[in-house]
Amino acid sequence: MKNPYSPTRLVLLALVLVVFMLPPIWLFLSALKPQAEIFQWPPTLFPEHPTLVNFINTMSKARFFTFFKNSAIVSVLSALLSVTISVMAGYALAKFRFKGDTIFFLLIMSSLMVPLQIILIPVFLVLKDLGMLDTLAGVIIAPAATPTGVFLMRQYILNIPDSLLEAARLEKTPEWRILWRIIVPLSLPAIGTLLAFNLVWRWNDYLWPFLIITNQDQWTLQLAIANSIGRFGIDWPKLLSMSVLSVLPVLVVFTALQRLMMGGIMAGATKE
Repeated sequence: MKNPYSPTRLVLLALVLVVFMLPPIWLFLSALKPQAEIFQWPPTLFPEHPTLVNFINTMSKARFFTFFKNSAIVSVLSALLSVTISVMAGYALAKFRFKGDTIFFLLIMSSLMVPLQIILIPVFLVLKDLGMLDTLAGVIIAPAATPTGVFLMRQYILNIPDSLLEAARLEKTPEWRILWRIIVPLSLPAIGTLLAFNLVWRWNDYLWPFLIITNQDQWTLQLAIANSIGRFGIDWPKLLSMSVLSVLPVLVVFTALQRLMMGGIMAGATKE
């Protein structure tokens, strides 16, 4: 049997790891440099005089916590709303049979083939009519329901035995209680995976906030980072430090939900 940990494979894996990790490492180390050292030639990977001044200035003078709070509100509420809709829709499509259920599911999945740019104007006009422009509510609601989430939850819930649901119905258990007490606990790996991806997607989202929000008080962190690029120059220490600080919540989310995510991925790979 061929050794999976041969020196050649280890070297290739190390090279791939370096390629993928070098940009974020360079970003973090550059954020620790004074501005003059950022542009020195030849460039250096490690800072000669590391400093936290860039981070301190960003958090104290750049309204960082306002932008961070807006991003946190948008990410958490939008992710929870998306997961709630996906779980309910996935449960209905997986465990209920009604006329046109297959066609309805295919219509949902066909929306994956529609480019986002096509629906930007219709969604913008709907939000305008609802009075949600320039509000965080508009950013939260617009991308809440995703066909990817519905598909993931439907496929996972299909593997839950119908006998469990039938036994609960024989006890005259309401459907909402079956969903909450049976479907949700058994689907935690898939829910954790979907929640993690939605948190990251919404946290890194730039397009929807850019289209909807003009008031600086409602800016998300990604809008603030984009606007760090001025018309006549770029504040590189501010841009680098804000970029590093924006990455930290993503790392926390993936670390906290790693076990659930791996459970969902492995379950999807092994269940028929």
